[in-house]
Amino acid sequence: MTSLSPVSPYDNLSPVAQAAYRARGASATLAPLPRAAKDDALLAIADALEVRTAEIVEANAEDVARAREAGTGEGIIDRLTLTPERVRAIAGDVRDVAALPDPVGEVVRGSTLPNGIDLRQVRVPLGVVGIIYEARPNVTVDAAALCLKSGNAVLLRGSSSAYASNTALVRVLRDAVHGAGLPADAVQLVPGESRDSVRELMRARGLVDVLIPRGGASLIKTVVEESTVPVIETGTGNCHVYVDAAADIDMAVDILINSKAQRPSVCNAAETLLVHQDIADAFLPRALDALAEAGVTVHADERVLGHVDRVGGTKATVVPATTEDWETEYLSYDIAAAVVDTLEQAVEHIRLWTSGHTEAIVTTSQQAARRFTQLVDSTTVAVNASTRFTDGGQFGFGAEIGISTQKLHARGPMGLPELTSTKYIVTGDGHVR
Repeated sequence: MTSLSPVSPYDNLSPVAQAAYRARGASATLAPLPRAAKDDALLAIADALEVRTAEIVEANAEDVARAREAGTGEGIIDRLTLTPERVRAIAGDVRDVAALPDPVGEVVRGSTLPNGIDLRQVRVPLGVVGIIYEARPNVTVDAAALCLKSGNAVLLRGSSSAYASNTALVRVLRDAVHGAGLPADAVQLVPGESRDSVRELMRARGLVDVLIPRGGASLIKTVVEESTVPVIETGTGNCHVYVDAAADIDMAVDILINSKAQRPSVCNAAETLLVHQDIADAFLPRALDALAEAGVTVHADERVLGHVDRVGGTKATVVPATTEDWETEYLSYDIAAAVVDTLEQAVEHIRLWTSGHTEAIVTTSQQAARRFTQLVDSTTVAVNASTRFTDGGQFGFGAEIGISTQKLHARGPMGLPELTSTKYIVTGDGHVR
C-alpha cells in the first residue's frame, strides 16, 4: 500500500499569503504569553543588534550607495542611513520597550452588573499587523519590538531602497526571537520587492488584521484607498510654528530653529512659520538670520518679503512663496513663512493647510495659549515647545509604531496600547437571559 504524504495547506498559496498564514500561527502563540517571555525576546533582540552591528551597517551601506547613485535627496538618504551610533540607539529603544508595562490583559473597565454578572473589558493583541513603510530601516526594529511586546505578529514591507538593510535586520530579529523560544515567524519580511507584493498584502483581509503605512503622502494615500485590510492612517507632517504677539523672542527663535533644523527630514519638523504682525519687526530679523545660519531657505509671503526690503535685506535665502508652499512637507532645509494679523488668522491658515500633525504656539499669554489649543485640531498642540517633541519616545511610550493623524482607534504617537484591541469577558453563575 502506498502511503500519502501530507499536503501542506500553504502549497498552492503565493509567498505573501504563506507568510501571512505563518504570521497568524505565530500570533496565536504570542497572544497568551506572559510579559517575561516577551521581554526576554526583546532583550535578546537588543543584544543581537549590538553584537551584529557591523553586519547591519555593511548591508545598509549597499542601500545608501545605490541611493546616491540614483540621485536620491539628502533628506531621504539621512532617513535611510544606519551608523553604529544609530544602531546602538535603536537597541536602546528596544530595551525601553521591554521596560514598559505590558498592555495585554489590562482591564479597561469592569463592573458587576445588577444581575450579578461580572463584566470586564480587557486589552488583547490585534493579531497580525502589516507595516508598509519607506526608506526608514529603524522602523523595522521599532515595529517588531512594539508588536512583540503587545503580543502581535508583524509583517514588514519596507521599500526596495532599504531592502538590504531590512533583510539584515529581520535576519537578526528572527534569530534573536527564535533563540528566546518564541516563533521566528512572529517577525517576517514580506517576500518580494515589486509592488505586486504590496498590493497582495493590502488585500489580505482575513489574514492580516490591520495595516499601518509609514511614509510620504503618496504611499499613505495608496494604502488607505486601495486596501481591503483595515488601515490605521499615519499622516504627513505639515507642521506650523506660530509666534504670537506676546512671544518671548529669544524663546521663539530657539523653538523655531529646533523645530525646523534639528532634523528636517522627519515628520515632526516644522514646515511653516506664522508671525503675528505686532512682533514681526522685532522677531523677523533675528529669525531670518538664525535660519540663514542653519542653512534654511525661506519661502516668504509678500509681507515677509516687504519686511526684508524695509530692513535692507538679510543673510537668509528668501524666495517668494507660492500656493504650493503652504501645503508642502519639505523634509529639507526649507520653510514657508507668513505674517498674520491675529491669532485667529493664524488658526485659519493652519486649518486650511495643516496635515493635522503638530502645531506650536510661542507666547507668554495664557489666554492666547488657551485659545490656540482650543481652536487648533491636530494630533498635538505644543505651547512654548518645539514640534520635534511629537514622538513616542519623547512622550515616554518607547519606540513608536507611527503617528496617526486620523481620529478613529488611535491618534498621535502610537505606542503599545494603540496596538491592542479589547474583548469583553462575561462571568456568570449559571445566568440565563
